[in-house]
Amino acid sequence: MTIHYRSTILYGLMVTENTEVQTTSVIESEVPLDEESAIEPSGSEPVDPTSFDSLGLSPAALKVLDKIGFQVPSPIQARFIPIAITGRDCIGQARTGTGKTAAFVLPILEQLGEKTPTPQSIILTPTRELSEQVAEEAKRLTYSGQCRIAVLVGGRPIHKQIEQLQKQPQIVVGTPGRVLDLINRRNLDLSRVKVAVLDEADRMLDIGFLPDIKKILNCCPRERQTFLLSATLPGPVERLAHRFMKDPLRIDLSEDKIVVDTIDQFYVTVEPHIKFRLLVELLKKERPHQAIVFTRTRRGAEKLHQRFQGKLSGVSVIHGDLPQRVRDRVLKQFRAGTTRLLIATDVMGRGIDISGISHIINFDLPQDCDDYVHRIGRTGRMTSDTKGRAFSFVAPDEGDQLTKIENRVDSLLTCYSIDGLETFKERRRNHVDDLSNDPKIVVSDDDFGSGVL
Repeated sequence: MTIHYRSTILYGLMVTENTEVQTTSVIESEVPLDEESAIEPSGSEPVDPTSFDSLGLSPAALKVLDKIGFQVPSPIQARFIPIAITGRDCIGQARTGTGKTAAFVLPILEQLGEKTPTPQSIILTPTRELSEQVAEEAKRLTYSGQCRIAVLVGGRPIHKQIEQLQKQPQIVVGTPGRVLDLINRRNLDLSRVKVAVLDEADRMLDIGFLPDIKKILNCCPRERQTFLLSATLPGPVERLAHRFMKDPLRIDLSEDKIVVDTIDQFYVTVEPHIKFRLLVELLKKERPHQAIVFTRTRRGAEKLHQRFQGKLSGVSVIHGDLPQRVRDRVLKQFRAGTTRLLIATDVMGRGIDISGISHIINFDLPQDCDDYVHRIGRTGRMTSDTKGRAFSFVAPDEGDQLTKIENRVDSLLTCYSIDGLETFKERRRNHVDDLSNDPKIVVSDDDFGSGVL
């Protein structure tokens, strides 16, 4: 691991030391998780990372993959599937957008047996949007026409979900709160589950779903297969794996390298009261195809959205306090391209998997370095030869947080500046008014042209 040292940002001055110190990383863990490179599946043939044919999938699965245009497995698919279809518990470290859904859905489909009155697989995700996204992908990959999938999430009429369960689905996808609710109502029976999946496990624990997850897994048979997918493996996630998984095999895709390879990352040192003006000038200069602006709080997201209203078209906001129908409409418009600038909080970041996002802007730095990785992972997916661009606004007292982020991604972010815009003052102003209300700041569609911001 390479440790980068950057001094705390001082007013008007950023001092960067490019000294790099090679260190050996020692991580204490309560659970010894095997590395994928150290353990191979029993009797496995060498895996060809460029072909689905070598992953051990059935002819029916290969036929469907060919039909929907899956030609080359992604890294997580090439390494996860051959282990998962052997029946072993697996932990996969991968961000959204790397093909992880297919990596765990295909092994599930291979293990579905004769129809049973209760589900054979349960997939838990942190958000309604991600649950619905996983269910749609599972339907695409289903090569048995009789396989039914139920989606159980909050914010949707519960009676309709009860009706889905009465149709005896083989696979259930949902959020922990609604799943546990239906278990307690005796509408959902997990006694025949063969495979349980925890998708985006770190985010589910961040949101506070750990007690619900434990109760749900305790309702599943002890003799089952368990998959855990997570971009990071903090202590609570490892402890969860230790308690509910049997000798899991850990497949680590070294996310830091993925981030660096597919995304250009920049920081801008800025006084808080000048952030909005910086955002406007950045959009004018970069002219993104589609962009997400992340704020730390729901209130901050709403406030920022209001700044653009009546001045710039194609701008929407999404956060956890919005009604589900509103969130659905916002995501639909964003996927369709009619929304070009989306202001979002971290809670919603995991449910946004859209290939057209060219820019990520961290209007507020995230409190956790792993959230930074999740945020910028929304971009860099347009084409194989097009990099995404991520910008972080760093306040004077956030130098230490920037250093932690750089250590997390094992790379120094590039300093970015805009000619004519003074983002730092040598002396702090006597007032803290938000200069976004300054009448000199003009925001209009004419600034950005047609079709791009």
